[in-house]
Amino acid sequence: MDMPKSQADPQKIQADHVRKALAKLYPDAHCELNFTNPLQLLIATILSAQCTDVQVNKVTPALFEKYPDVRAFANASLPELESCIRSTGFFRNKAKNIIACCQAILKDHDGEVPADQDKMTQLPGVGRKTANVVLGNAFDIPGITVDTHVGRLSRRLALTTHEDPVKVELDLMALLPPKEWTIFSHRMIFHGRRICLARNPKCADCTLRKFCPTAPTKEG
Repeated sequence: MDMPKSQADPQKIQADHVRKALAKLYPDAHCELNFTNPLQLLIATILSAQCTDVQVNKVTPALFEKYPDVRAFANASLPELESCIRSTGFFRNKAKNIIACCQAILKDHDGEVPADQDKMTQLPGVGRKTANVVLGNAFDIPGITVDTHVGRLSRRLALTTHEDPVKVELDLMALLPPKEWTIFSHRMIFHGRRICLARNPKCADCTLRKFCPTAPTKEG
């Protein structure tokens, strides 16, 4: 039986306000990494750590042509792969993780990216954030991706008090319908990149301001 609105959890009411406002602002929000299959999205997401999606998208066309499948990545020369992804930053660790990840996919999953969070997070270099990106966008399995934008906005909008991404993810999961998890993440990321910036948020231009507890009360 539904609880009367007056007795409903205030945080869930807040989450609903945020969800609806973001849906109006960004009806077409989507994953901004370019990919054509789960493996490509997995590789692109690993590369996106501490790197912009724009830069990753500059690197991946040639990368995916050189390494067209999981076996090609698994058998890649480490120095050659490092050279291909150098411009994404932290390229040595990323290259090691990509090769080890693809070797594990070949060995343990018959060459297919597993559509399961627990199995995916057992792969080298794959955490919950990466797994949720791949599950939500390549397999249509809902998941909340907590990157720096989602974490920052969630705290500013009083949807969580936590800094730890896993705790933020669990808080958001409890506040939102599962079918909304993936698209909500995209919309939060869009808003974080465009309006709710880390250092100088554009509060005067923000339509979420009316229910944002951290927005300034006066201009200037």
